[in-house]
Amino acid sequence: MTGADWEDPFAEDEAARERARRRAEREARRRAAQASLGEKAGQAPAAPPPPTPPPERPVERTPERPPVDPPSSEHVAVPAAEPPTPPPHPEASPDPGFEWTDLRERVSRPMRRGSVPPGQLWLRRALGLGVLVAFIVVAAIVVSKVLDVLDGSEAPVQGPATLEVDEVVIPEGLDRRQIAAQVKKTVKGNYMKATKKAPKGFPIKKYAPDGAPSLEGFLFPATYELEKGASAKDLVERQLAAFEDNISSVDMSYAKSKNLTVYDVLKIASIIEREIAVPKERRLAAAVIYNRLAAGDTLGMDATIRYYLQNYDKQLTESQLADPHPFNTRVNPGLPPTPIGNPGLASIKAAAKPAKSNAYYFVIKPGTCNEHTFVETAEEFAEAEAEYQRALQEEGGSPTEC
Repeated sequence: MTGADWEDPFAEDEAARERARRRAEREARRRAAQASLGEKAGQAPAAPPPPTPPPERPVERTPERPPVDPPSSEHVAVPAAEPPTPPPHPEASPDPGFEWTDLRERVSRPMRRGSVPPGQLWLRRALGLGVLVAFIVVAAIVVSKVLDVLDGSEAPVQGPATLEVDEVVIPEGLDRRQIAAQVKKTVKGNYMKATKKAPKGFPIKKYAPDGAPSLEGFLFPATYELEKGASAKDLVERQLAAFEDNISSVDMSYAKSKNLTVYDVLKIASIIEREIAVPKERRLAAAVIYNRLAAGDTLGMDATIRYYLQNYDKQLTESQLADPHPFNTRVNPGLPPTPIGNPGLASIKAAAKPAKSNAYYFVIKPGTCNEHTFVETAEEFAEAEAEYQRALQEEGGSPTEC
């Protein structure tokens, strides 16, 4: 059978025949290169061996299967002008299908810009999948909430309701009875009863070591905002809390040096609130009280008598001024049994630290708005008192101009 008559039984596989042809060409180039190297070394070139026949099945290389008849030499052409291929590396695989040229191309081929290394590709895919799942979950929750609001099953969240409050204003100097009358229409319950004893938690013994018959003097005057319908007990607790906050800012060192307690200071401050209307006179009035206490004399303060009688606007009679009840400081020396009102912070500070003065008396100065004349001697006092009485008779009432 001639070469023209021979047919490959697998002629339909053109790719297989092409691979067989390429392997034959490489083998021929390799042997030609070896022959050239042998001539340079002075050796006779070896005769080229016949071309390697293609395997029976080009798709699968099976060494055990015998090769078929080789094709005619017309199908194999070795170009003489092509440069020889370098010999394979001694440690290279003998596999005839391995191509060094393909490997060099794969190693030297630069990575395309923007490509991801295979080791990081799985991480990016996992992160992308996680973000997608999270977005789907959030979107589902939002849609569910919107649908609940639309069908009325879940009402929108509203802010806290605004509380209605009452504003309670308690001026400085008022006593318990006066405060009770002022807040009667605002708070519920009996204010006088709520201020009879100190509630649990208020350390009254800290301020009045010998005790106190009521909370008079501790009911701090201020403006309070109470929830509508608050009780008298609620107001009292607020007042006592305000007292503790304010009394902590008062320097009691001078009063303690005179053997006075906080309760004594409150008594002095309550007298100042009733007797003095001009702020700059507070410490001078406190000095008069300290000087009289040091001498063991009576204070001679009509305000203490008025507290006992609950008479704050009428003229006191001679009999009232002579009545020896415990609050009559014209008869009894020393301080009254309790404060005669609830003083503010300014009067408490003045009572704790009086002015440095030898004043022993003070009398209202006619023709002023409740200003006083402060004097040291009895003669000066008698003169100031006479002036006041003359003005009182001439005016037919208080000689002040307020």
